[in-house]
Amino acid sequence: MMTMPVINGSWINKNKVLLVGIVSLFLSLIFLFVGNNFFLFALFLLIFIMLLVYNFVKITRQLIDLLGTRLMLFITISVVFLFFFLLVILINGSFNILQEESFYDLVFSSTWKPFSGEFGLFAVIVDTMIVTAISMIIAVPISLFSAIYIAEYAPKRFRNIVRPFIDVLAGVPSVVFGLCALLVFVPIVRDNVAPFFGSTISSGFSLFTASLILSIMVFPIIISLCLESFNAVPQALKEASLSLGATKWETVKKVIFRASGPGVLAAIFLGFGRAFGETIAVSMVIGNQELIPKSLFGPGQTLASLIASNYTEVSSIPILASALIFVALILFVVVLIFNLLGYLVLQRASRRWRY
Repeated sequence: MMTMPVINGSWINKNKVLLVGIVSLFLSLIFLFVGNNFFLFALFLLIFIMLLVYNFVKITRQLIDLLGTRLMLFITISVVFLFFFLLVILINGSFNILQEESFYDLVFSSTWKPFSGEFGLFAVIVDTMIVTAISMIIAVPISLFSAIYIAEYAPKRFRNIVRPFIDVLAGVPSVVFGLCALLVFVPIVRDNVAPFFGSTISSGFSLFTASLILSIMVFPIIISLCLESFNAVPQALKEASLSLGATKWETVKKVIFRASGPGVLAAIFLGFGRAFGETIAVSMVIGNQELIPKSLFGPGQTLASLIASNYTEVSSIPILASALIFVALILFVVVLIFNLLGYLVLQRASRRWRY
């Protein structure tokens, strides 16, 4: 016994334009050959052509959408590939210096004399960590309190005026910050701050000066990201806390900080990345001397400023290029490690501070 084929309703729904077009073509042929009605023939033929064009455009749009999706996938993969490409370039460029010097001698030796073939980075690494740590110690509390005031205490008019200035400050070129530090902070540290702390021989070009300008450069980044996190806290949570009798500060401390904790941590880690890798502004005020610091008001050198201040000598000392690429590799790896640690901390914090 033969069974009749069953036409699925979904198939009809997907291909209804095509079916209507076929029916229109069939009717146009009937009116032409059977009814001798040229007007109706032309009408239904026009309908068929319009439906055919519509179906073609629909297929073309789907093709364009598919091509666009594939293009975006290719761009995304290219960005990921760029990360590994940079890593390979830095590793390959560091081979020459690692063949000449051991890793231990490079990292734990304090003598940096390229013309003598000595490339110890220990003093520079210590200076980098000191400058970054002091800048974050200064920047984080000030940025958090500023963001809290703008988000929760400031009048709306004041908030609307201040917020654009913070965003603009985040985009100011670092050389502008360095020039301002050179003109303002260096004399202040030399004539006032250093003598106040008992240092009478400071030139103003010091680790402390570099830390000050770095902290200012980090302010707008941390403030902007913290504001986004604070504003993302549901208003219902704040109102519930206030309705239970909590003060404004208690609400900030126990509700807003807790709910926005992951975002605040992300802001701090991004600020650290900016401070750790900053080059021009630091190079202009730190003194550019590869010394283990005896005082915060003495000169020093960071990893990033070391690259900027020594790369002009690469042509006269070929192995120096490999040494500086190795320094760049250290910067790359350290920032990568802190970003990974930040990601792990954010994941744990998100689970811990989930309402």
